[in-house]
Amino acid sequence: MNSIYDDEQFFQEYAKMDRSQKGLQAAGEWHLLQLLFPGLEGKDVLDLGCGYGWHCEYAAKQKARKILGIDQSYKMISEARKKHTANNIDYRVCDLCSYEYPKDTWDLVVSNLVLHYVKDLEWVFEHVHQTLKPNGIFLLNIEHPVFTSGIHQDWIYDKQGKIQYWAIDDYFKPGERSTHFLGCEVKKQHHTLTQILMGLIHTGFELLVVEEAMPSMEMMELPGMKDELRRPMMLLVKAKAIKSTF
Repeated sequence: MNSIYDDEQFFQEYAKMDRSQKGLQAAGEWHLLQLLFPGLEGKDVLDLGCGYGWHCEYAAKQKARKILGIDQSYKMISEARKKHTANNIDYRVCDLCSYEYPKDTWDLVVSNLVLHYVKDLEWVFEHVHQTLKPNGIFLLNIEHPVFTSGIHQDWIYDKQGKIQYWAIDDYFKPGERSTHFLGCEVKKQHHTLTQILMGLIHTGFELLVVEEAMPSMEMMELPGMKDELRRPMMLLVKAKAIKSTF
């Protein structure tokens, strides 16, 4: 995975973003993602790539029993520990691919905007399935394949700097893509829609909801938001872990 979030320049720029300062209500996808959460009272929740811990805090407010947020970034975990201190939340500096995924442990696994940094998605899906209790829920938000296959993940502009269109290339070639984000060169992993959805099915999940996120109408007056309706940026999936009784 990518450790860009521990780069000081990148982290300081990330801290200026609305979603960093204002939390879930400033996240363009939250009005849709929130609807996908199951009831959490008395449940055990794992947040893969918890960042500032906003979803951990949400789970705590929904009366979850136990919450673990993991992130490979020391800086992110440090911020999460400062911001969200409910006594049923535990944080750990840990890479997604280093976590032990204990069998039949969690009622909900949530992963928000982190899996597009992971090369082997199916490995993650297998281990999430392993660590979920039977019929447990996997709730993920990943950058949409149309977005990750965009050329430099940016619009094509005319000579006056006006947006013309969003161009994609090498869609069916999964793998590393490089983009310039928050003043830094960032490495991500492109996965096709087939890889994401069929990968979940192949590892024992039942797809419950597939949603291509759009900003809410309340956000339409913010700079650039209307252009977010021209191509999808995020893919939300709610899946249930089906386990054999034999």
